Amino acid sequence: MALLAKGKVFAATVLAVVAAATGAQAAGKCGKDGSGFTAWVEAYKSDAARRGIDTGPLAGIKYDTGVIRIDRSQHKAFSGSVEQFLARRAPASYVSKAKGYMKSQAGLLKRIEDRYGVQPEVVLAIWGMETGFGANSGNKSVFGPLATLAYDCRRSAFFTNELDSALEIAQKGYIAASQMKGAGFGELGQTQFLPSKYLQYAVDFDGDGRRDLIHSRADVLASTANFLKGHGWVAGGGYGPGEVNFRVWNDWNRASVYQKGLAEFARRIAN
Repeated sequence: MALLAKGKVFAATVLAVVAAATGAQAAGKCGKDGSGFTAWVEAYKSDAARRGIDTGPLAGIKYDTGVIRIDRSQHKAFSGSVEQFLARRAPASYVSKAKGYMKSQAGLLKRIEDRYGVQPEVVLAIWGMETGFGANSGNKSVFGPLATLAYDCRRSAFFTNELDSALEIAQKGYIAASQMKGAGFGELGQTQFLPSKYLQYAVDFDGDGRRDLIHSRADVLASTANFLKGHGWVAGGGYGPGEVNFRVWNDWNRASVYQKGLAEFARRIAN
């Protein structure tokens, strides 16, 4: 998914981004093309080492022109009407598949709703729209894109915080660095969590001792519900335009067409 996503910045995150801004400045000068990337990475590694961060996963990374191209053209992915957006991201086949999951995963979905207050169709809609129910999670290391975006001047502080968070995940053994792969924008797992959001909201719902958003369906869906709850989801409340939970979609993705699309996709699943 594109990175209009994953939320407004709340107080705790603001502090993290302010800290990241300091780190970004210490690391080196940002850039608008790849000419200064190697020097920036070396400066970042030195600064990160002083902060106790293991930068081993950054060995051999290169400037990612692809992620810059996507970042500069995000608006195109969110253009057109809600129906046009749904045709691309949540076609009738996805509605049918989600209805199948409503039945086959009924027990899991009920446990998630009981714990977090988020309706089954809501987490299924996010799962389907983000990665086609896990089929399109991506197989590209998150470290190159995150480093590239941290170096890029447009949102250097924000993505320096995400790069720090990704390295923390690997360093603490939550996910092996070699397994930290996504669709190419630095996000992780079947519902595409930014690394900082993984640290805040990922949960071990299947009880195996790991918060696995890559392989564990239970962890993926429960973590998604926990994110929504953490951003103010009212248990059992409506989620369409004008209803109590519609505002929470903005913390998942800021694009209006995405918010309305998710609400309508969920409604179609439920009906």
